[in-house]
Amino acid sequence: MPFSVNGILCTLALLLLWRAEELAEACSCAPVHPQQAFCNADVVIRAKVVGEREVDSGNDIYGNPIKRIQYEVKQIKMFKGPNQDIEAVFTAPVSAVCGVTLDATGKKEYLISGKAESSGRMHVTLCDYIMPWDSLSTTQKKSLSQRYQMGCECKIVRCPSLPCEISAPEECLWTDLMIEKQVHGRQANHYACVKRADGSCSWYRGVAPPKKEFLDAEDP
Repeated sequence: MPFSVNGILCTLALLLLWRAEELAEACSCAPVHPQQAFCNADVVIRAKVVGEREVDSGNDIYGNPIKRIQYEVKQIKMFKGPNQDIEAVFTAPVSAVCGVTLDATGKKEYLISGKAESSGRMHVTLCDYIMPWDSLSTTQKKSLSQRYQMGCECKIVRCPSLPCEISAPEECLWTDLMIEKQVHGRQANHYACVKRADGSCSWYRGVAPPKKEFLDAEDP
């Protein structure tokens, strides 16, 4: 039985909608505390993006070229990473596959975290912690130099619903999403989860690096 024109158009429309929904949902990232992002990353730098171009990065299994965006960066400071400056940051070309869009005019400084590649390169996705430097709190900036690294043996546990509690002494309970309804809440902006002398972990807030026997006087 021949297909009607309306039937064909309806099928095509459904396929396009399905494809659009698939792309929209292709990149999904669970929220993480900045300290978690720091500990999970191979490289964490402060940098300006001074150039941008599309490059080929080999072929997929069907022989089609794989495109990536290459951002040329001027590293200002490295907080974590290899013993050489990062000169290029790579990402996917579109956000649907977790590509990151950065201002390449050289006017904005970023905190960029991601995975290390060879020869002064790194790869980033929307799931990595990438923020304009000026948007970070003073505590976050200071924590990048020492406190976050001190807490990498700790585990930050997101509170999914109230009431919630930790299940092990090396955990810190992250409640920003539940209490403040936002990722960048008080704990994300002003606290680090640091290991104590007895091996347990607890939230710490302060300008100076914590002492080994610090008290939780300023815990949230």
